[in-house]
Amino acid sequence: MFRLFAACAALILTAMAACAFETKATAAYVIDQTTGTVLLAKNADTPLPPASMSKLMTLYMAFEAVASGRLELDQKLLVSADAAGYGGSTMFLQEGERVTVEELLRGIIVLSGNDACVVIAEALSGTEGRFARDMTMRAQQLGMTNSTFMNSNGWPKPGHRMSMRDLGLLANLLISDFQQFYPMFAEREFLFDENESANRFNRNPLLSLDIGADGLKTGHTQEAGYGLVGSAKQGDRRVIFVISGLTTAADRARESESIVNWAFRQFSQKTIGTAGTQLAEAPVAMGDQPTVGLELAKDLSVLTPISASGGLSGEVVFTGPFRAPINKGDEVAQLILTREGLPDVTVPLVAAQSVQPGGFMVKMTAAAKHLLARLNAGPQDAS
Repeated sequence: MFRLFAACAALILTAMAACAFETKATAAYVIDQTTGTVLLAKNADTPLPPASMSKLMTLYMAFEAVASGRLELDQKLLVSADAAGYGGSTMFLQEGERVTVEELLRGIIVLSGNDACVVIAEALSGTEGRFARDMTMRAQQLGMTNSTFMNSNGWPKPGHRMSMRDLGLLANLLISDFQQFYPMFAEREFLFDENESANRFNRNPLLSLDIGADGLKTGHTQEAGYGLVGSAKQGDRRVIFVISGLTTAADRARESESIVNWAFRQFSQKTIGTAGTQLAEAPVAMGDQPTVGLELAKDLSVLTPISASGGLSGEVVFTGPFRAPINKGDEVAQLILTREGLPDVTVPLVAAQSVQPGGFMVKMTAAAKHLLARLNAGPQDAS
């Protein structure tokens, strides 16, 4: 295996190790969505009570149902006794009334309505219990391996659990898969019932701070503490974060703002090269060319710490020399980028041009070189 230290000027980037963020949260997960870089993971894979943050899974399934035509935004759904019977944070729905799907979605997102979740659950699966099983199955399909749902809204119940990494994955899916619905998460107010105007404001403490925050969902129970799945976008970068286990709503607000500021101020996005940028060459045996260029298949940018001691270094790794034929665009090597304090980045490199098998003279030359090498090696000791 060959390891070539890439000498491309684009790789000679000075970067410094960012200060690690010391969070007060019991568990946390922070990811730069733009580059896929995990910036912080604290107890990120531990299944914990997610409280109302698990409503994001109900919303994902509701969005899927609307996108597929199973539900219509203007469709009115019946409020059952079970739905109306929920306490905690609600839309104050009454048994027997009918509410549009769009109102229910806003009721879940802005008002954190426990009752609204049940109405959606019953419409899609018949009962809330069956919907919880469907939630668990769908979450597994989407890669959320540490999530188990016992209800539609995060009401405290044994076994109802999600990990912070799963919640981060779910937030990313909501942003990426349902851009037509995502602006709802930035709405600060939704007045559903004028007689119940006390519950009309979004609990997300970041939406009014002008730091790019535009979602997603708060959560609180005595068991879970105060938590938030949040996202913010500044320029071309988006950060998603999840925190849980804070003692007060004020702690949650301060911690969330601090994480967003840290994520944007301590890291920057660097362009390594565009698709087709050649970073190295590799030897080719028995080909009509002695080497083949190694280039990026896609545009490449990475996140680097802003302050510090070390730099961003890169090396090209491949098994060679290659044997012809080689087709332009074949994946033949890897570029490994090392950043202080962050995980390595591995990206494929492809052949920059095609290399065909060499003709008669190439083969004769190779044979002669092989023979000379054996002769220069001298007699072999058979003992």
